[in-house]
Order: sequence, then C-alpha cells, then structure tokens
Amino acid sequence: MPSPNASPAATRLLALALLAMTPASQFAHAGSFAFVTNQNSSDLSVIDLEKQREIRRIDVPGKPAGIALAPAHGAFFTVSPDDKTIRRFSISDCVLEATAALPGGPTGIAVDETSGRIFVSDWYNARIQVLGTEELELQAELQTGSAPAGLVVSRDAAWLASADRDAHQVSFFALPDLSPLGAITVGIRPFGMAQDPMGRLHVANVGSNDITVIDPRSRTVVATVPVGERPYGIGFAGGRAFSTDQYADTVTAYDLTNFSRIDVVDVGEYPEGIEAALGGSAIAVANWFSNTLSLIDATSLEMLAEIETGDGPRAFGRFVLETQTETSPCQ
Repeated sequence: MPSPNASPAATRLLALALLAMTPASQFAHAGSFAFVTNQNSSDLSVIDLEKQREIRRIDVPGKPAGIALAPAHGAFFTVSPDDKTIRRFSISDCVLEATAALPGGPTGIAVDETSGRIFVSDWYNARIQVLGTEELELQAELQTGSAPAGLVVSRDAAWLASADRDAHQVSFFALPDLSPLGAITVGIRPFGMAQDPMGRLHVANVGSNDITVIDPRSRTVVATVPVGERPYGIGFAGGRAFSTDQYADTVTAYDLTNFSRIDVVDVGEYPEGIEAALGGSAIAVANWFSNTLSLIDATSLEMLAEIETGDGPRAFGRFVLETQTETSPCQ
C-alpha cells in the first residue's frame, strides 16, 4: 500500500506498477489499447485492440482532437480546441486530474517524459506553449513558423520538432534547454509527423501529397516520398512506414530502406491518427468520417478489424498503449 504521506504523483505511479507501460511496439506485448479522441461527440474511446472492442467512453468537453500518452507519468493528455483546454487523465482509472485553459489555438501535443514537460502547438500565434505535466502550469513559450500543428519529442529527449503548416517548414528545438536549432523547408503544408525506428523524422505534407524524411542530426532532407491524397499522419510497424491519406480514404505503405511504395490499403472515410499496435505487428488508424478504428496487419496488409468509436475520431498524436500484463487501463 502507498504511504498516506505519499504525493499524488507517487501514489498514481505505484498504482500503475502492474500495467508496466511502455511505448507501442517496444516489446512483446500482453495488452494493446487505443485512446481515441472523438471530436464530434466530445469524448474519448478506450479500445482493447486484442479483443477488438471499446471498453470505456470518457467525456472530454470542447471537441478533443490532440492526444498524448505519457506512461512514465501514468497519464494521458487531451487537447480540446473549442474550449482551448488541456486535460490530464490517469491511465489506470481514466479520472480527470487537472485542466488548463490556454490562449490562442491549441492543436498538437507531445510530452517529454524525461523532463516532465508538455508541448502544445498554438495554431493562431506561431508558438509552442510549454507546460508542466503535474500542474499544467505555463513554463515557457517557443516561437515557430505560421500555424504549427504536429509535434514530436525525440525518443532520446534530445530535440523537439514542430510542423509549421503555413510556413511549409519544420522547426527544431534542443532539449532540455529549449534553444532554437533552426527550421527546415519541407513540402506544402506539413501537418502530422513521426520518428521512425532509425531515428529519422517523417513529415506528412497535406498540400503536396508527399512525405518529407529528415535526418534530425544533420537537419537535412534525405528523401521525399509520394503517397496518397492529403496525407495527415504517419506510423511505423513491421519494418514499414504508413501514411493516412485523408482524401483517398487509404493508407499508403512504403519501405523504410529505399522509400519505395509497397501497397495501398483501403480504410474508412477520412483517415487521420495512426500508430503501431499489437506489439508492432499491426497498425491502428482512426477514420474521422466513418466513426471507426481500422486495425491492419503490418505484414500482410490485411484488414484485421473495423472497431466502432465515438463520433468523429481524430487521435492526433500518440494514442496507443502497450502493456506487459493483461491488466486493462481505465478500471
């Protein structure tokens, strides 16, 4: 039992010990769960990907879109653009623990679990707002290009990247000191981003229908990959990369060695958030207009399941949790 004098953070982390949570596809999993923000119904679906069904629906006011899991802190964070609010929930029981109203247009979100900081892009004011993970207090602001959207914290917590949509660039910042490292021109209107297993940053350009691949160490472009119409998000599973193509209602799979196209998979209408699932053997895709989550085998590219969600699933950010035990979150 936790000490009666233990801090709320310590108590929460101790309660989560049985979950033994780590990022998706890092090890052989026992459980795999998706936390899907549903913008139209202002809630969040918790989905057991092994059992292929929703196990919990949580109210999240303000039409949430952005999502960031932070297993090391026993929490997940949502961004609701309508009421401009960031919310922190406990992973173990899905209880709301903290809220913070932010000025501007909060959009994308990422967490540096090493330093305990949250980064939220401000669509209207060309900046990233930096918050603490516990109290959600504003700690700093970082200037970006126009209309920042997707954010990525590198796995080694060495840098932060922002997709600045209307500036057609990606801005980089050093971590933990937050100093600017410069910006790289990419395709037209970059939005979602993800770091591949080799450490490269893949940037989905919704205006030029391609993916820009960046070496973050040299901050140079190493490849441009044509994909389907209006790519939104990127995920990695089974040694491959996958982009959600909003206007094509498809997912494009491409090779991580030579960046050649492997195949195109039909999914639901207007696919958006995407991430590895089932220990890296599958890819999960949120279909905004179909109100479903597609689960695709990463090797065969066969559709494993179409799982119902709330209305308007977005899942913009890190939304898949892998556990080492069969203990479910949100109990």
